Amino acid sequence: MSNRIDRVRKIMAEKGMDGLIVTGRANTFYLSGFTGSTSYLLIGMHKAWIVVDFRYTIQARGQTSPGIEVVEHDNTFLSTLDRIIAAEGMDTIGFDGNNLSYSEYERFREKLPHAGKLENVGDELDLLRIRKDDAEIETIAQAVRLGDQVFDRILGIIKPGITEIELAAEIEYQMRKLGTAGPSFATIVASGERSAMCHAAPSENRIKPGDALIMDFGVIYRNYCSDMTRTIFIGDPGEEMRKIYRIVSEAQQAALESLGSGMKARDADKVARDIIALAGYGAHFGHSLGHGVGIEIHEEPRLSEKSEDILLDGMVFSVEPGIYVEGLGGVRIEDMVVLAGGKPRNLTGSTKEMIIL
Repeated sequence: MSNRIDRVRKIMAEKGMDGLIVTGRANTFYLSGFTGSTSYLLIGMHKAWIVVDFRYTIQARGQTSPGIEVVEHDNTFLSTLDRIIAAEGMDTIGFDGNNLSYSEYERFREKLPHAGKLENVGDELDLLRIRKDDAEIETIAQAVRLGDQVFDRILGIIKPGITEIELAAEIEYQMRKLGTAGPSFATIVASGERSAMCHAAPSENRIKPGDALIMDFGVIYRNYCSDMTRTIFIGDPGEEMRKIYRIVSEAQQAALESLGSGMKARDADKVARDIIALAGYGAHFGHSLGHGVGIEIHEEPRLSEKSEDILLDGMVFSVEPGIYVEGLGGVRIEDMVVLAGGKPRNLTGSTKEMIIL
């Protein structure tokens, strides 16, 4: 953690800041180890403090990295921050604007009178997390393995007549049984014509023979996320859905094989998009190829048509092309990948062969 805070101090030095207030939960955990829902992390050039309320004092003392002082606020969070700022003679104070609401910024201006200047560091703290270290990669890999186990268990539960809501509940139950902290996002289960909705919320729709069934879910394991999607079929889906599955599978495999450190993220997106477009379904692939995954389910980099990101070793991201045809159904296949030694390593182990139950 100290190395991570040193990287923050480098940003501060470049911008002439005396202190920086971290409010975003993901960045707070990344920089301090504290997982509570409420705190303010103040980083100075030589000291750091995490300000919490009574609910979290004991937890913060147990979780927070050495070198960070735990302070229980004496009146309010901001009055305590202002007292520290005044005692340390700080003037220019940074904040992570990507995670601070405008109303909270207004409170900073009002309640931190000893901060002579407030300066937004934008997404620079978020970008510190874009390349994972070895320990992070192993934690994410275990989260992915747990997701694979969930998928394996759930295949034995799926049958005609079960509702999407019931299946989503079973998926999340299996996550908990495996020891995870729960889902990393709202589980997506969509069957039949509803599978053409990329992010369909589970409904009371009952799964029936001939349906395509999209299941998109992830777990949280030791504060890191996983994400996977598999599309299976309940009985014979018909020739067009079989064709769509083959196209999506080909597009995903080609994109995976194209990956390498130093390439533009949008070029990976183009590999999959061109295959889908050439097959005549370009208008039915409306989302990006993938996104970074880590402490948050959506992080940098972004593998999209307009992305300016360059893919580098240590980046962990999803690869998830899809085709969605209104009135028919949809197919998405999603794996998680880490770049290491210039090449991709697929973390997801679940089969991508067409499954017909």
